[in-house]
Amino acid sequence: MATSDPVADMLTRIRNAARVGKPRVRVKRSKVCLGVARVLQEEGYIGDYLSIDDTNQGVIEIDLKYGELGEQIFRRMQRASRPGRRLYRGVDELERVCDGMGIAVVSTNKGVLSDRQCRQQRVGGEVLCTVW
Repeated sequence: MATSDPVADMLTRIRNAARVGKPRVRVKRSKVCLGVARVLQEEGYIGDYLSIDDTNQGVIEIDLKYGELGEQIFRRMQRASRPGRRLYRGVDELERVCDGMGIAVVSTNKGVLSDRQCRQQRVGGEVLCTVW
């Protein structure tokens, strides 16, 4: 079955797997999901990820990361822009998530970037999700 929002599906699978303590989770592969996984890894919210080819569109296998006592690294992972309501922000309109303690994942013309990278490169775009 085709999903109309692969990013929301990816975030939900990560949240659910982390909630029950799974070591890894598989999500459907797309360019945007690969970009989101890369940003989450660079920012330290997930371990590693691997793109796996199969007969269909492929999957991304994400290794989840936990704290010393087995607690989740992130408190909240929330979709910002949806298919029915896109959320675009210029670089000066990007708000800091939890006073800089979290990140916003933004799809730009330079690829999928964190809000920190957007400020450094002076680009805006569609705010995909926020994580803190």
